[in-house]
Amino acid sequence: MKYLHSMVRVRDLEASLRFYCEGLGLREVRRRDVPAGKFTLVFLAAPESPEAEIELTYNWDSSEDYGSARNFGHLAFRVPDIYALCSHLQSMGYTIHRPPRDGHMAFVRSPDLISVELLQAGEALAPVEPWASMPNTGSW
Repeated sequence: MKYLHSMVRVRDLEASLRFYCEGLGLREVRRRDVPAGKFTLVFLAAPESPEAEIELTYNWDSSEDYGSARNFGHLAFRVPDIYALCSHLQSMGYTIHRPPRDGHMAFVRSPDLISVELLQAGEALAPVEPWASMPNTGSW
């Protein structure tokens, strides 16, 4: 058996690609438009683990309510500098729902409310402001 991917339904494909690619640094591996089924599949992967993909599924002209996405736990990524990535995401307008107060863990949510856990590679970084005293925001 081999793990292939996790699928996430998205409401706005461009907004989701901005978050996952520009924000988190994932790369688009391949894309498949299926006009007969009125959907697009976009496969993404992290540079250090290209074999573990995320499939974004965009259903054309869908008005389906995907809810708050709490039935799906979260995606997790190990990152080289949690403070730098959180600053980058924040500068793009994303809320850091669970700031990296401990220099080790943070949570952010995608435009489709998928929780994304960010974990510092190696040892935790020393706590620094503004993160050390930043409260949680919303749910993560």
